[in-house]
Amino acid sequence: MNALDADGLRRRTAALLAGHDPATTGRLDFLRARFDAGLAWVHYPEGLGGLGAPRSLQPLVEGELAAAGAPDNDPRRIGIGLGMAAPTILRYGTEEQKRRFLRPLWTGEEVWCQLFSEPGAGSDLAALATRAVRDGDTWTVDGQKVWTSGAHLARWAILIARTDPELPKHQGITYFVCDMSDPGVEVRPLRQITGEAEFNEVFLSGVRIPDAHRLGGVGEGWRVASTTLMNERVAIGGARVPREGGMIGVAAETWRTRPELRTHELHQRLLTLWVEAEVARLTGERLRQQLAVGQPGPEGSGLKLSFARLNQEISGLEVELLAADGLTYDDWTMRRPEGVDFTGRDAGYRYLRTKGNSIEGGTSEVLLNIVAERVLGLPPEPRTDKDVAWKDLPR
Repeated sequence: MNALDADGLRRRTAALLAGHDPATTGRLDFLRARFDAGLAWVHYPEGLGGLGAPRSLQPLVEGELAAAGAPDNDPRRIGIGLGMAAPTILRYGTEEQKRRFLRPLWTGEEVWCQLFSEPGAGSDLAALATRAVRDGDTWTVDGQKVWTSGAHLARWAILIARTDPELPKHQGITYFVCDMSDPGVEVRPLRQITGEAEFNEVFLSGVRIPDAHRLGGVGEGWRVASTTLMNERVAIGGARVPREGGMIGVAAETWRTRPELRTHELHQRLLTLWVEAEVARLTGERLRQQLAVGQPGPEGSGLKLSFARLNQEISGLEVELLAADGLTYDDWTMRRPEGVDFTGRDAGYRYLRTKGNSIEGGTSEVLLNIVAERVLGLPPEPRTDKDVAWKDLPR
């Protein structure tokens, strides 16, 4: 059976459905069977949820399974694992690591979070101070991470820590997989402007990580983390949406159903944002086609920039359009949600939550530098600290 072309994938999908009827098969059993059939992410290698097929054929599989009523793996809940941890593990992980982590990651049995940002190392992530000291086959980690989405749900974390303070800041970092259930890991909620706490701060006190959970070489953590970050920006800004999908669709629906709220000025703004949202959608489609033939590049930073700006402007327009109704808010109860819902909540929630879009996943200021230097080829900003040992940097 040839599973590397469209017809082969249709046959393989039909065989999965015939052997595991979604109407009678438990959700987790179906997802495990789908992974084992190579239909989780078809471009991954055989045995790791894929078939080595072109990435561009994944939507075909998704469409066939959706039409049959098959369950999905709740990608919004496990987005960090799917969009950041998985491609990093695939590229830098050992065969043992790939086989241990990828299947439960994709099925959602194990949720992942990202332990990168710190109180003193956000935009300048390479200045991080969390320390990892080696003792034989184990590393002892001490430090603090912040703005960690989903840490309260996560079993595993991708973690970068400083392993050599004698080297310049980009060179003395190593990348690990951290078990969030280990002793010494403490997760505290960070209540946001929305009233919720999807973010957390994480304290690491004497956490023991086996060297077998290191990704990449010692001191190569920045290179490995760059892969994670490039995939993160594509995952945030380049998610596949239909035409007039996402937040612009919500605003357009309000316009159509509430004619009494319309003004000429709001109409012009809505038209402008609709066109920009469509341009961003098509740009995302082009970026996904580029991904089909290689790793994500810095172009994803531009898409993430656009995503943040559009979300904030669309949500602001929606609040103005709704007038007094736009000032209402559904629920200020402190809770720790499993994800972000930009379209299923009210306009007040969207307006407040989108303020974080220009911070999370790389601040807009940092992304502008990346686009300027790596996409447009402009001269880099002067940096006097790149060749200075981390321990000698002013703090």
